[in-house]
Amino acid sequence: MQNILEKIETNIDLINSFDKDMISFENGILKINKKYKIGYVVVNHGKFYLNSPFDEKDTLIDREDLLGSDEGDFVVVRVIFNPRGKLKVKVVLMVEKNQSKSLVVYHKHNFISVKNNNKVHTTIIQNPKEGDLYLLDTGSYDFFGNMSNPTVDEKISLYLYKEDYRLSKYETNVSDKTINFQNRVDLTNLDFCTIDPVGAKDHDDAIFYDYENQILYVAIADVSHYIKEGSALDEDAKRRGFSVYFPNKVLPMLPFILSSDLCSLKPNVERYAFVCKIQLDIKNLEVKKSEFFEAVIESKNNFSYEVIDDKIENKTLPIEIEELLHLTKDLRDKRLKNGYNFRNEEFRLILDEKENLVGIDASHSTLSHQLVEECMLMANQEAAKKIGNYGIFRIHEEPDMKKIDKLIEDLSGLGLNIKKKKDIHSTIAHIQKEADRFFLTKEVDKMIIKAQQQAKYSSKIDSHFGLGFSHYSHFTSPIRRYADLTLHRILKGSKVPKEIENICENISNIEREIAKMVWDLEARKYARWASQNLNIGFKANICDIGDIVSGELVEEMMGLKFEIRNYKGEKLYNKVNILLTEVDLISKKIYGNIVR
Repeated sequence: MQNILEKIETNIDLINSFDKDMISFENGILKINKKYKIGYVVVNHGKFYLNSPFDEKDTLIDREDLLGSDEGDFVVVRVIFNPRGKLKVKVVLMVEKNQSKSLVVYHKHNFISVKNNNKVHTTIIQNPKEGDLYLLDTGSYDFFGNMSNPTVDEKISLYLYKEDYRLSKYETNVSDKTINFQNRVDLTNLDFCTIDPVGAKDHDDAIFYDYENQILYVAIADVSHYIKEGSALDEDAKRRGFSVYFPNKVLPMLPFILSSDLCSLKPNVERYAFVCKIQLDIKNLEVKKSEFFEAVIESKNNFSYEVIDDKIENKTLPIEIEELLHLTKDLRDKRLKNGYNFRNEEFRLILDEKENLVGIDASHSTLSHQLVEECMLMANQEAAKKIGNYGIFRIHEEPDMKKIDKLIEDLSGLGLNIKKKKDIHSTIAHIQKEADRFFLTKEVDKMIIKAQQQAKYSSKIDSHFGLGFSHYSHFTSPIRRYADLTLHRILKGSKVPKEIENICENISNIEREIAKMVWDLEARKYARWASQNLNIGFKANICDIGDIVSGELVEEMMGLKFEIRNYKGEKLYNKVNILLTEVDLISKKIYGNIVR
């Protein structure tokens, strides 16, 4: 609010020159004529809105009513009503132009904003070619690439989400590989192992199960040993917040010397670790006690999930991992009485050396994944319990009942007769059971997830609805998440950073923006593939019948979504044959028709 009041005060002469009755001050309080609104132009899902601190909701601006304004511009608008009586506004005065650079592409003799598909007027770029991309500044520009080159997709996504700094060289002078055992517990005699995806470079966690004494050790890379709080390296890690996982590469939160070497729990080398030691009661599937301490470990094996699954099938697991497998199966069954098992496929895009999309890897949760997951969940819970009610927690609030009611209504359209139970958990369990009967397991799970709140970080303890936990935090991945690094410091020093509320809010925001950026890149790869496969028949599902009716390919290039232009009442999740008919590489929009 303070910022916008300052802008109004700075520009009051300009504003009042348009209409002397627009703004007045009564007893020092700002009054705006009801015919007008003042605020910033924002873009959401390709539509333009006025965002004003004086209004609870953003107000729609039609493209023809923008008066040349664009995202981030500070404007005055006149209130108008459309024939249906819905409030809209029309820009009548540009107060202040957004000074940040904009990414534009030359397309069909016009410059188009890559961010919002709006036309941009400029005369300073000479002799552009179709598809040329430019970073346009006030009075200057830089060539960015051409849309015909698939390597430009990554640059576009990083720039649009203000993460392009990650492409700069990221190094540190930390290089000491000497291991000092002083004040650390020596666990190098234990047969720790890591279990990760094939090709993983950073190994955050290693596990060892002493089945005779019922003690589980979860050893986590001791990143806080190398990164001191408040150091330049720490500020860089805080700014990044997370490692970014693109289809063909990782842009790490930490410099490679740390993420892939010194902090990585590689096999047969001594490494600093922060260990959660858990004494279990396997009869009652409970934790008797846990402790956290600094240690030195030496991982004896670096397994992939596939190798562990193969050993499970062929009954060749080492005895300690076999015993741990039995334990984690029981722990999982107990957990799912309060939490949820969402049976979703995860799609990983496969790119060739030119960064073209060539395939999809659909991953499923297997026994090896579940074994590791239960160990990490237990350590995360114990870490959250150790820090009390104030620190850094991963929380997930209950869904809003209105969303659950809407979910039940949507499910009735699929033929599922759902009645609300005594609580939300029982209701969701009932929905999943009914979905299984109708062979709609994955589809309905997606709908349930969509109806839920988004998990976030909080400085105050709260439950995690999805997991069914009263205490939960992120302890197990400090190489790739700043939250875990912060938690390690709290556990070691019993001191919560003064700015912990800001840290939680910032990394929650960063997490959401990174997720959007990864989706943006994936959508660009899907669109590029679709542009090469127009007017070819594919099988698809109807996946959304809201304002825009969408389909999703179900066999080739799974996960590719497109807008259906000839929808005629097909039900949600109906299987249809389709042709992809048109692609806009700038907006990433893909269009298709149902073949009847």
